[in-house]
Amino acid sequence: MTEKLRLGTAPDSWGVWFPNDPAQVPWDRFLDEVAQAGYVWIELGPYGYLPTDPAQLRDELDRRGLKLSGGAVFAGLHHGPDALKQAVEDCRTEARLLTALGARHLVLLPEGYTELDGSLNQPVDLAPEQWRDLTTGMDTLARTLHDEFDVELVFHPHADSHVDTQPRVQRFLTDTDPRHVQLCLDTGHIAYCGGDNLEIIRAFPERIGYVHLKQVDPAVLTQVKEQGLAFAQAVALGAMIEPPNGVPDLPPLLDELGRLDVDLFAIVEQDLYPCDPDTPLPIAARTARYLGGCGIGPVRTP
Repeated sequence: MTEKLRLGTAPDSWGVWFPNDPAQVPWDRFLDEVAQAGYVWIELGPYGYLPTDPAQLRDELDRRGLKLSGGAVFAGLHHGPDALKQAVEDCRTEARLLTALGARHLVLLPEGYTELDGSLNQPVDLAPEQWRDLTTGMDTLARTLHDEFDVELVFHPHADSHVDTQPRVQRFLTDTDPRHVQLCLDTGHIAYCGGDNLEIIRAFPERIGYVHLKQVDPAVLTQVKEQGLAFAQAVALGAMIEPPNGVPDLPPLLDELGRLDVDLFAIVEQDLYPCDPDTPLPIAARTARYLGGCGIGPVRTP
């Protein structure tokens, strides 16, 4: 059932959230350790973390036997026309690099409403006109990237954003153009926000265009709810945990994705920011072996 799921990983699984941060693993160590852990496919991560010169990046990937699945951009489309204009330019910049290396997926993450310290930076709920700007902006952005670059834009629901819970995800999918807007199903964010990944797959099978695999530690999630913590604070407490130690249960979820009978990237994205630089590699290697045992790959012998 899972033959068409292509396993990969991302800089996020090495604690990388920003293009430049002295607390993060250097990009060359990240690439070395991805190969050591057994992965073949990777995401670009925040633009500027990995080399942005196509020839250099291609050389760095090739000599480690790695391939690029896609990249990611943050945008606050609900802020209106100026935000859409900026998002178009940011996505064009990233799409040029992706397509130069043969990648065809760009993950759009919505702007969050909390800071790293947990403080609010904007209202938790959108006004009707802001929701309209978000959804129509996403339609325009997805159509632009498809027409100009043949790149598929996939929207990533995110904790502490305006598209986080299952009802909001379903409303977003209902209000956007199914011809162009697909979903990056992040299993951890859906579970973190109390959603049911299987229900979303079954309700919108034709909209699943990309997958981020992660699990949530239920004990930490309970603490988050009791103390009213923000997502970044939860991550620092270990909210995202390596499989099979958390939720959702991955084997039935992978089987359900396999029944879609379409080629899908399944990218491991275990939030670890911030973390000790020696922490990610053992986790990544164990995760690759576990998911390989679930029937998805490719996984190389570390």
